[in-house]
Amino acid sequence: MSKLKRFGVSIDKELLDQFDAITADIYNNRSEAIRDLIREKIMEHKNKEENTEVAGTLTLIYDHYKKGLTDKMIKLQHDYHCLFKSNLHLHLNHDYCLEVIVVEGNYSKLKEISSKIRALKGVKHGKLVVSNLNEVENNA
Repeated sequence: MSKLKRFGVSIDKELLDQFDAITADIYNNRSEAIRDLIREKIMEHKNKEENTEVAGTLTLIYDHYKKGLTDKMIKLQHDYHCLFKSNLHLHLNHDYCLEVIVVEGNYSKLKEISSKIRALKGVKHGKLVVSNLNEVENNA
């Protein structure tokens, strides 16, 4: 294992209390939580810097009854069919659906197309989460 480096951070007490509250059930200590956040930001930066291959999910919550929305979503997925691998569709209630779409391909293209889908009227929430395939292979 590499050497550990200690460093200090100045942070508002209220912000730190909120951070501790949301990470306490997940992490054994604050350092582990901070390391995970740093790794996530590094991965995000590498994905932007490199024209890299990634795999992940696009999660959407949308209004099922918004006229034409599902047709637009399906058309975008068909236009970029090589990026979309599989999906899971759940009915959350009478009006809203949750869709989890498994994606794989060029990060720049996935970011572009996921932004187009998330921008459609009727999409209430959307998030693209990916892992760099080169990083996964290098850490195997």
